[in-house]
Amino acid sequence: MTRTARRNRRSLQVTGAGAAALLALSACSSSDSDSSSTTSGSSASASDKLSGTVTVFAAASLKESFTTLGEQFERAHPGTKVTFSFGGSDSLAASITGGAPADVFASASPKTMKIVTDAGDASGTPATFVRNQLEIATLPGNPDKVASLKDLTNPDLKVVLCDKEVPCGAAAQKALDASSLKLTPVSYEQDVKAALTKVELKEADAAVVYKTDVHAAGDKVGGVEFPESADAVNDYPITLLKDAQNTDAAKAFIALVRSAEGQKVLTGAGFLKP
Repeated sequence: MTRTARRNRRSLQVTGAGAAALLALSACSSSDSDSSSTTSGSSASASDKLSGTVTVFAAASLKESFTTLGEQFERAHPGTKVTFSFGGSDSLAASITGGAPADVFASASPKTMKIVTDAGDASGTPATFVRNQLEIATLPGNPDKVASLKDLTNPDLKVVLCDKEVPCGAAAQKALDASSLKLTPVSYEQDVKAALTKVELKEADAAVVYKTDVHAAGDKVGGVEFPESADAVNDYPITLLKDAQNTDAAKAFIALVRSAEGQKVLTGAGFLKP
């Protein structure tokens, strides 16, 4: 073979090797691209949009705040719907342990939350997300000149309290006991909203409710703070329920409640930070 022929052969070998290398690089690039595409697809799949209904059982005192947060949640996650069942925490806890379908439980006291956790119906450990303090609700303008918790013991006043099994009733009784005061109400109500309504309808002269309820009622009632309320501040815990039907959306709602945005809504309504 001539020198020229050998040179041409080596040139062809180099060119062929280069082509092979280019093909290999192309194949790797294609493989990486496919892998990236697959990873991206998996990531997208893992972060699918939330959808469906979230059922929340919540203390009556949370009605205004949670309704606002529910609307915010639905706007942030199109395709979701938050439904609420508001009431006395003890009744809600009993419903949950009795098998009522719910995804989230927000209670007005650790004691009523314990009913659910003791029954094994909570998923994980409940977290305190706000606190609440008592206040006296009076008729607009406070015509009876109520200025203290002791004034409610006046037999001429029609006073209502929450039932002692309800967190607001238990807190009121704790404040009364701390002050060594005896108070006989004209009625015990099933939840804090029912107690407040009695005053709004002028069926009672005063009621011991939460600051948040007086705040929500606006000019329908007057509000009188009393120092003994500091001895009966309620912690509010929230938890995902074990039999939740929409776990992802339920966790996202709880996250909203505990977020800075959620706390802004809650503290704006008069709740205290945890």
